[in-house]
Amino acid sequence: MNDQPQAGASVDAFYVSATTSLQEQRPRTLKHGDVFGVFDHTGDILAGEGNPGGLYARDTRHLSRLDLFIDGVRPLLLSSDVREDNATLTCDLTNPDLRDATGSVVLEHDLVHIRRSTFVFEGRCHQRLAVRSYADAAQTLTLELHFSADFADLFEVRGQRRLRRGIIHPPAIGRDRVVLSYTGLDNGRRETRLRFSPVPDLIEPGRASFVLTLAPGERANLYVETSCTTSLAAPAPEAFFIAMRDARRALRQTSARATAIETGNEIFNEAIRRSVADLYMLMTETDLGSYPYAGIPWYSTAFGRDALITAMMMLWVDPAVARGVLRYLAANQATGTDAAADAEPGKILHEVRHGEMAELKEVPFRRYYGSVDATPLFVMLAGSYLRRTGDVATLQALWPNIEAALRWMDTSGDRDGDGFVEYHRMTEGGLANQGWKDSYDSVFHADGSMAQGPIALVEVQGYVYRARRAAAQIASRLGRARRAETLLHQAETLRVRIEQAFWCEEIGTYALALDGNKKPCRVRSSNAGHLLLAGAAAPDRAALVARQLLGSQFFSGWGVRTIATGEARFNPMSYHNGSVWPHDNAMIGMGMGRYGMRRQAGRVLTALFEAATYIDLRRLPELVCGFPRRRGQGPTFYPVACVPQAWSAAAPLALLQACLGIGFDPANRTVTFDRPVMPPFTDRIMLHGLAVGGGKIDVLMQGHGEAVSATVLSRSGDIRVTVTS
Repeated sequence: MNDQPQAGASVDAFYVSATTSLQEQRPRTLKHGDVFGVFDHTGDILAGEGNPGGLYARDTRHLSRLDLFIDGVRPLLLSSDVREDNATLTCDLTNPDLRDATGSVVLEHDLVHIRRSTFVFEGRCHQRLAVRSYADAAQTLTLELHFSADFADLFEVRGQRRLRRGIIHPPAIGRDRVVLSYTGLDNGRRETRLRFSPVPDLIEPGRASFVLTLAPGERANLYVETSCTTSLAAPAPEAFFIAMRDARRALRQTSARATAIETGNEIFNEAIRRSVADLYMLMTETDLGSYPYAGIPWYSTAFGRDALITAMMMLWVDPAVARGVLRYLAANQATGTDAAADAEPGKILHEVRHGEMAELKEVPFRRYYGSVDATPLFVMLAGSYLRRTGDVATLQALWPNIEAALRWMDTSGDRDGDGFVEYHRMTEGGLANQGWKDSYDSVFHADGSMAQGPIALVEVQGYVYRARRAAAQIASRLGRARRAETLLHQAETLRVRIEQAFWCEEIGTYALALDGNKKPCRVRSSNAGHLLLAGAAAPDRAALVARQLLGSQFFSGWGVRTIATGEARFNPMSYHNGSVWPHDNAMIGMGMGRYGMRRQAGRVLTALFEAATYIDLRRLPELVCGFPRRRGQGPTFYPVACVPQAWSAAAPLALLQACLGIGFDPANRTVTFDRPVMPPFTDRIMLHGLAVGGGKIDVLMQGHGEAVSATVLSRSGDIRVTVTS
């Protein structure tokens, strides 16, 4: 993701403007498919500069205002809660003191209760206002909903200015409905349809008004349905509850595929349940399977890198996600060269956008391939998916795409033929840095000067190494022995070259990158930890890297910083140069697990979990600032971090696997626990519905001092469990 200014005098047109902090607003988010909503704590939609509030569909804000008034004033907030499964936002509201024209109180506060329930399902936002009077006499009240739609492109909401926009049409008003519409410069017509039940007493541009007369204890229900599509079913009061039932059922059906996790720590259970709920809320069902969108509000679309990493982290609990991601990205793999899209044959997608600005090429992301790591990560995930499932048929179908990805790594990805995969944007309109740290200043030398391209990132070389080994395994399973042998030779050659070119004895770790002159960027960075994930680091050096990452200059107490303190561009409030990213920590922890450093992985998991205990809804954000942990205080938030974010939500799952050493042998229907270690915050972990080879088991992992035992509590199918110590 790219949220920071690019190099040069001007700021990047694509970065997220930080005029206000999302952490101050603590927005409530709902999503289903391609529609998501950002609400405040009262359930209102209130957009403004720096405020992403709105109802969005396919990168367009279809509703920029929907706020509630009672007798002309805003109700008071009692409570606000998102269901544990993310299906519904429920806000309890009440009246403030209501006064007449003379200023006299005509209704004291807290005598009218409004329960506002909101959910998003199948292209629509449903809202119910359940009103009840607790006054001792009949009351006549006016409830009003004010609404508007600016049809802003998401990149406008993020802060980009446009010289020209399309035409917002006058609203079309009916007896119980309003249609708001906009024709963009791309000649696309976008509509928002609001329909009310019962019929409002007054409906006019921007306002629908209901006059309620309530006897003591009497209730009334109001409904509003907002559609971002061109059709709207006839509303009825029961339609709200039918849609709510279907929305909850859909979430249950998709999340039921995942292994359920329960531990002896109830707070961790809350955090892990929220993580799983966030992942399946962010999941979008495509024709090719499940695909996790990256995050809300800025990245609710298909990203290649994010989805690949998220699927990798989720692989042990739900391999169907990896299958959906692989198939979708294979179908959208670049087949030709397009400089504006940074596309070359074999490259894997970076990002897809559907908004007006993308259609007009005001931003290059309509179908954009400016990511150097998505292509090797695609092959890595394919190999991991095969090891997890034994699904040879899917890999057979994907083999041409895997070969195309490998060709890109050998050719366009390595233009100078030195064996390393580098990036360099093809036009000035593309992303300047194309690894996961894609801020303009994220790749630099020890003196702080910017590295000039083409740039070879250290973690990308690790991914390429692991991708070639994964492809060799796939080739072997497909009966392509000679191809497998060639790939293994390439992988081993690269591993030796990484050690020679990137290891820097003077800083005790691997260089962040090689610049265009093959000069190492001798900077201590978390990127080196990704070599452990890939298994590309020599064992003795892997131990040194892990020890450094858990030392005080990297480890903030809330996790591993992206850059060590003392480096030239270290800034704990930066996007990539000193902050703490949960997914980065998870990938490092997975790497520690690969080298048998399970207690170290447990330390990383504990830090992220303890950070979550201080965060609203126990929800890990995209990143937090890298300030040192202070006694009795939580982490320092980053102002425009996405919440929820898919790979952050998946991070605890990946780290739990790293601690327990969970592996799979689908051919022999075996689940393995290799030298498992209990995280420090619990002494037992229950895994419900752990699947392999067409069967499922429930396993209780119990800590006994330094040892961990596994007990199978139930079994469906012929599955074995092995524990090595």
